[in-house]
Amino acid sequence: MNMEKIYKKIAEDNGVSAGEVRQAIQEAIEEAYTNSLNASEAARAYQRRIPCKGEMPTPEELIFYLSDEIAGK
Repeated sequence: MNMEKIYKKIAEDNGVSAGEVRQAIQEAIEEAYTNSLNASEAARAYQRRIPCKGEMPTPEELIFYLSDEIAGK
């Protein structure tokens, strides 16, 4: 899976740059991981299921995880 192609396609469909697409995804991840409304144990447990090298996943790590979940892997 080529992430640049994915970002470019989404960007073209929405009239923005690929960088803006990646940035928007990163901001959504940060909001999900830092917003106190998502501090429940259930939310934190689900977040811990997502493999990542840091405290929260990168857009690429999240997309790979979600695509595997959708594919049933």
